[in-house]
Amino acid sequence: MTQELISLLAAQGLTEDGSRFGVVADELAAARDGAVVAPLADMGLIRASGVDAPGFLHNLLTNDINGIGPGGARFAGFCTAKGRLLALFLIWRDGDDFLLMLPRDILPAMLKKLSMYVLRSKVKLTDATGERALIGFSAPIAVTCPRSGIPGMQSQPAPSFSLGEAVAGLPRFGVAPVEGGQAIRLDDTRWLLALDPTAATSRWQALAATARPVGLAAWQWLEIAAGQPRVVAATQEAFIPQMLNMELPAVAGVSFTKGCYPGQEIVARTQYLGKVKRRTFRARLATATVPGASVYAPETGEQHCGAIVSVAPSPAGGFECLVCVQIGAVEAGEVHVGAPGGDRLEFLALPYEMS
Repeated sequence: MTQELISLLAAQGLTEDGSRFGVVADELAAARDGAVVAPLADMGLIRASGVDAPGFLHNLLTNDINGIGPGGARFAGFCTAKGRLLALFLIWRDGDDFLLMLPRDILPAMLKKLSMYVLRSKVKLTDATGERALIGFSAPIAVTCPRSGIPGMQSQPAPSFSLGEAVAGLPRFGVAPVEGGQAIRLDDTRWLLALDPTAATSRWQALAATARPVGLAAWQWLEIAAGQPRVVAATQEAFIPQMLNMELPAVAGVSFTKGCYPGQEIVARTQYLGKVKRRTFRARLATATVPGASVYAPETGEQHCGAIVSVAPSPAGGFECLVCVQIGAVEAGEVHVGAPGGDRLEFLALPYEMS
């Protein structure tokens, strides 16, 4: 982000950690009920350029990168040889290049790790975080805005959010050019804007005129409500893709027809020969926890049966999380965080089916 945009956001009340502009509870309620816009300061970008970039990424990641066209994006993971996830990326094309979005806390290590595989390939990997301003936009699906085709608030009149005609009717993971950059549809209610820094300030002001600015706390709750996992430093090597529901169509982060990649044998064996014993569920809890915190069930005693994937404050009070846990423990109905007698999870519905 440019200093101009950073200064504008600070003047509007954004805290230094990016978590909120004002009262978190009010921002969460706005994210649940209305249109919101959020600066995604916790995310960064890696640029992959060069004639070998498509094949290079295709051979390393869990999804079909060769199949990504100019109008599409894909979710993909990077695994160890044992099939454990080191990172999850949202990937799309920027001209002949690819942009890979991931949490900033793991970006330097992942850039170094991926660079180790370049060898003689005609690929250049760079930290492109400063090249784009990343902005999240969310609005309820109930009403479609008359000019932009974007779902909007049910208040009247239904506003236009200035995303442009190009985004109308975009499918999930569809990519469209907008003034100053690109718009990517993440799901029914959320979009990502990747903007040239010179256009970001004016675009933010246009969006903030009709959508409430919110911080990362509200945006991360929206991500949890969508059942979209992420991998951060505390959870690297904790999960195989199926544990995070990545092979399900609603998440769509694994291809089983694309060929080999690090960890592919483990991922394929789990899919075709084994049974997935742990899945990612959505749950509510009363007190704060952190990604990577262990969870326990009576039937496993002192041995943990899973871990927290992500967590954020909830509009209903307390906190919500995505938690990877043994399916049997969820079916038994009693799972605790941090210790066998810790905070008990209340499981909530995901917006997609597990089967």
